[in-house]
Amino acid sequence: MEVTAFLKGIGLGGSLIVAIGSQNAYLLRQALKREFVLTCIAICIVCDVVLIGAGVAGMGQLIIEAPSLLFWIKIAGAGFLFWYGLRAARSALNPGAMAADHNHTAPDRRAVIAAMLAFSLLNPHVYLDTVVLLGSIGGQQAGNGRLYFALGAMAASVIWFSSLGLGARYLTPVFSRPRAWQILDAIIAVIMWTLAISLFL
Repeated sequence: MEVTAFLKGIGLGGSLIVAIGSQNAYLLRQALKREFVLTCIAICIVCDVVLIGAGVAGMGQLIIEAPSLLFWIKIAGAGFLFWYGLRAARSALNPGAMAADHNHTAPDRRAVIAAMLAFSLLNPHVYLDTVVLLGSIGGQQAGNGRLYFALGAMAASVIWFSSLGLGARYLTPVFSRPRAWQILDAIIAVIMWTLAISLFL
């Protein structure tokens, strides 16, 4: 029973996490730039682990009963996604800003941490997926199944974010060309704006 619950957690958790979103897009970009990659991976994993744990522990009902909280998260999230999408679009239109940023000043760790936290937490779908959906399914598991389901979903987060962040280095030869950065930033801009709009649909 425990193994079944664990595998169910990995399967469902993985299917929700792997979907392309703002969090994954930002992590990928930071990984390709090799800027605070381990920090970004750790933030993604910790946020997911905390939210999954809260959901399985029964916090999902509080989210359902607090629509005003989700509304303000939507407002903040949409604003942030639109702003970052605009930033990515400007980069896509400026090839000289993309090469590999080797000649730029060192990035600000605090700014990267703040952005990664925003991408991880200012998206109401994150709460609906991890706290509400995973929490409700995990809460239905009998006995120790609830714990193993949560551990499975958490393991999916660890595997995915570690693979995405550490595996991006193999794409470095591709992104040695400014055109590749233009395409990536254009895709990121579209993703951010699409997600911003989807928050209100």
